Amino acid sequence: MRTLVAIPVYNEQRYIEPVLSRVLEHADNVLVIDDGSTDNTPCLLPNHPVEVIRHATNRGYGHSLLDAFRWAAVDGFDWVITIDCDEQHEPESIPQFLEAAESDQYDVISGSRYLDLEGTADTPPPNRRAINISITNEINDQLDMTLTDAFCGFKAYRVDALKRMELNEPGYAFPMQFWVQAFAQSLRITEIPVSLIYNDPTRTFGGPLDQDETRLAYYREVLHRELRCHARMIAEPGMASPLTAECSAWCQCK
Repeated sequence: MRTLVAIPVYNEQRYIEPVLSRVLEHADNVLVIDDGSTDNTPCLLPNHPVEVIRHATNRGYGHSLLDAFRWAAVDGFDWVITIDCDEQHEPESIPQFLEAAESDQYDVISGSRYLDLEGTADTPPPNRRAINISITNEINDQLDMTLTDAFCGFKAYRVDALKRMELNEPGYAFPMQFWVQAFAQSLRITEIPVSLIYNDPTRTFGGPLDQDETRLAYYREVLHRELRCHARMIAEPGMASPLTAECSAWCQCK
């Protein structure tokens, strides 16, 4: 089983070196997607034996994930594990994802910061937790799922399963598109507990998304667009169905 660990980064000079050092203790194949960093991040990457994709400008969190998926597919990896670079995810948990992947029972192994909170000292900013709960509940209600954390970026994806999907959301709402299509494709999904860590609760999304109402509206727009686009596949999960005309037109515009 060949596994790629992919790390999206944007202006992470504070964290990049300790995170990479820890990740490399658990992974031989590491890809960093630098999403147009303007700080010293690009200069620090050559200090580590990792592959790098560099965006000339900031193109979005979802776009970085899509680049990682394409790399994994072209280079023949079986799984890709994504982990954030702000020390909110513990690289020491990578073996848990590998163990779950090796069981061959799942297509998506999603970290959840809320499955096991015993002994957890950190708490997320209340507004972020409220939005996570709201969107997670909407996804569960619409898709009859039982997710506890719709937004955690610490995940393992089976590459062959990703090839069946039509993912193109470039921004932070990427998980909304992903969960709808994962359900429509009848992917086998499980959650495993990961640590809840918030080292810097002042970190922002940037621009209009720093406004809670704007961010929530954006998430819902993408979620409900995907629900409309894949309505037939959701009604009959796993069926081979083309995108609706509405969704096809939107994709062409993007």
